Amino acid sequence: MHARSRNYVSEAEMCKLESVPLDFGDYHPLKPITVTESKTKKMNRKGSTSSTSSSSSSSMLDPLSSVLDGTDPLSLFAAAADPVPTTATMDSTRKKRDKDDSPAVGSDFEPWSSKRGEILARYTTTEKLSINLYMGSEKGKAATTGSAVSEKVRTRLEELDDLEEGSQKELLNLTQQDYMNRIEELNQSLKDAWSSDQKVKALKIVIQCSKLLSDTTVIQFYPSKFVLITDILDTFGKLVYERIQSMCVDNRVSLPDNFSPECVNDTAKETCLNWFFKIASIRELIPRFYVEAAILKCNKFLSKTGISECLPRLTSMIRGIGDPLVAVYARAYLCRVGMEVAPQLKESLNKNFFDFLLTFKQIHGDTVQNQLVVQCVEIPLYLTLYSPAIDWILQCIAYRAPEILLTEMMERCKKLGNNALLLNSVMSAFRAEFIAARSMDFIGMIKECDESGFPKHLLFRSLGLNLALADPPENDRLQILNEAWKVITKLKNPQDYINCAEVWVEYTCRHFTKREVNTVLADVIKHMTPDRAFEDAYPQLQSIIQKVITYIYDFSLLFSVEKFLPFLDMFQKESVRVEVCKCIMESFINALTLEDEKRMLATLINGFIKMVSFGRDFEQQLSFYVEARSMFCNLEPVLVQLIHSVNQLAMETRKVMKGNHSRKTAAFVRACVAFCFITIPSLSSIFTRLNLYLHSGQVALANQCLSQADAFFKAAVSLVPEVPKMISVDGKMRPSDAFLLEFLCNFFSTLLVVPDHPEQGVLFLVRGLLNVIQDYTWEDNSDDKIRIYTNVLHLLSAMTQEAYIYHVDKVDSNDTLYGGDSKFLTEINKLCETVIAQILDHLKTLGKEETLKRQSQLALYFFNTILAHGDLRNNKLNQLSVNLWNLAQKHGFADTKTMVKTLEYIKRRSNQPEMSHFTDLALRLPLQSRT
Repeated sequence: MHARSRNYVSEAEMCKLESVPLDFGDYHPLKPITVTESKTKKMNRKGSTSSTSSSSSSSMLDPLSSVLDGTDPLSLFAAAADPVPTTATMDSTRKKRDKDDSPAVGSDFEPWSSKRGEILARYTTTEKLSINLYMGSEKGKAATTGSAVSEKVRTRLEELDDLEEGSQKELLNLTQQDYMNRIEELNQSLKDAWSSDQKVKALKIVIQCSKLLSDTTVIQFYPSKFVLITDILDTFGKLVYERIQSMCVDNRVSLPDNFSPECVNDTAKETCLNWFFKIASIRELIPRFYVEAAILKCNKFLSKTGISECLPRLTSMIRGIGDPLVAVYARAYLCRVGMEVAPQLKESLNKNFFDFLLTFKQIHGDTVQNQLVVQCVEIPLYLTLYSPAIDWILQCIAYRAPEILLTEMMERCKKLGNNALLLNSVMSAFRAEFIAARSMDFIGMIKECDESGFPKHLLFRSLGLNLALADPPENDRLQILNEAWKVITKLKNPQDYINCAEVWVEYTCRHFTKREVNTVLADVIKHMTPDRAFEDAYPQLQSIIQKVITYIYDFSLLFSVEKFLPFLDMFQKESVRVEVCKCIMESFINALTLEDEKRMLATLINGFIKMVSFGRDFEQQLSFYVEARSMFCNLEPVLVQLIHSVNQLAMETRKVMKGNHSRKTAAFVRACVAFCFITIPSLSSIFTRLNLYLHSGQVALANQCLSQADAFFKAAVSLVPEVPKMISVDGKMRPSDAFLLEFLCNFFSTLLVVPDHPEQGVLFLVRGLLNVIQDYTWEDNSDDKIRIYTNVLHLLSAMTQEAYIYHVDKVDSNDTLYGGDSKFLTEINKLCETVIAQILDHLKTLGKEETLKRQSQLALYFFNTILAHGDLRNNKLNQLSVNLWNLAQKHGFADTKTMVKTLEYIKRRSNQPEMSHFTDLALRLPLQSRT
């Protein structure tokens, strides 16, 4: 085969897509939107804004930024009200400022996102709901570039005039799901309006949504409504913050995380102030509070003290909310935002809670009581509506708080007469260790609580949840159990009973013997058997079983518990019974097979190995891998991981040395190579060995360890004959030919850059591999051997080039060693002739009736190889290609579409320089129509 000469650089250029210059003028789609201040006008810090954009960016003005030819009416209104401190005011109070750019809370703080799903699932309703929707109009769209300034001002004024009481639509008689869908639509509308640059419309949507939080007509749904609406507020706050932040991008460099206001340009500050002024103009208290709280973080752009000054003011604003339920959720939202932007400002959190305590008596006032009568809601149910908000406020307060503060909270609860609702929230929010250490104090407080408002069994359940996480004083443990169980065992409602018992079973198993566990199980059976109450409590009963077998892990001891089997008898639903029995069996019988257990252990060990790092001490790292190999020599997955890790270590050494090894690092990488070479033969999987020999040889080559690389490649060649005909893949036996073909193709790609050994002769490794392929016994109905030979032709063609398509850095390949020597090229041509003869012999053997289709496909495959890599100016090769073309379509099995496209490709190539001989070739390649 005469290979054609290749210029890989020019071929790569020809394959590139045509580039077309685009003229954006002054605009580029990836250029950040910026607003520049006019040189002829000054900024009025009292509230009026008169900055203009440059002519090139006038069409990209923020709709809520400065009006082009006059002052913003809302800015004037806000300036009169002065709800937000000016920059001068902020600067005058720097002495008392707090640091607002503190790091976020840690991972030990349970985020709001983990609570929202539980709230939505718990606080539901079957009552019909209503919602006021903002009806968007064309007025809300951004003005076009060519619109007159006066028209923009008039449109803007109309929009802002319509801000609160504008076009709305009240939807009545909505189910809970309908309501949630409508809220989601509003959330999407907000995003759409923002993305289409309709900032006023976005603000209207947020205001309308915030107003919904003043509606308590379906009071039991209020916590879920709060979750849904504040999702929209969070979206709005994020959009505004990111918008202003994007205006601070300078030369494509964004603000650092802990930026100071001095880093913010005047345009961004002006836009930020504009947002606060517009929010300050909202007439109703609740939407004004919520929308400002949503963008509280934006104060960072204006002043270092902005957040610390706004939080107390917003806290005071909540005092104007008359409904205690609405007010407590407003406080919860402010605490939520505060923890996100300034978690170090604890005083604001404490103030919110103390204000709530002062107004707590409103719950028993006539207004609330009348509302509950109208809605037919009992006081215990009503009090549970407060739990998510109070729990969250207390969680924020208790986060990393000193014990003296937690003790103060306890004392305040006592002063309110040990209010059960507050006490429950304290036990839910405070650290389990704090609660457990004072268990008897809390039991005393629980006893003094009023039973009518909040059931005591819920308080004992909360206490039990803490004691499952932390141990109380040892001397108090039995008394705690007796006090709790006295209350639990008197519960008449089976569901109330099992919810508490489930929690306290773990406490009993954890601290007491099988005698006490047996007593508790007997009490559960007594309560849950009448009227088959157990049928409605399978999840809780399963939980009890799981806790019992977790702590009583001795099989004989468990079944010596007298009431254990009677307890199992309550699982009378077949599927549940099977699940419980399976759970018990898995606890006492290792169901893993030996291989499964090895695989599991190997996975854990590999995870540990990958985590161990000695930094730049590479020798210590290698010593660790050597020691690990000796310890886990029976776990093959671990050995495989160690080989990969050592190869990676060698490449990291190369990276540190930038490819220029010193005597010391050269010796080190040779030690790494030796580790791999002596470890690979111990593996049982033959394809794992083959691939690791290839991979390790590549690593050795990259580190200029040429003799070691040769040793790896020779080992791979000698291993090929041992590849079995069938191998196990995922537990099933499959032919190995496809896997061997893939490996050999990868091997050929590497052999291109492997230099010949000076003592082994020309193309020693290639010849050895061809001999192995020739002697390998292939499947009778397989053409993989010929496909491999065809890939060998690709390799040999690449080897004839004056410069190879790729190289290994600092390794001289054969193109450098031989420099196009004629003897070297003659040897390659001889190999090509031998390989081609093998391919043609195979094509002849496929001339039988049942293999004609394979013959056709293989002939076309071989034709395409010659077309891509052969020099068709050679008469013999040209005639061979014509014969293959005719053979491919001789018996009507040819893929006509492929052949048509191939012929079109040949005709296109004929138009290229030095390819005129393709014109004659195209004329000699007929296309036969299939009948």
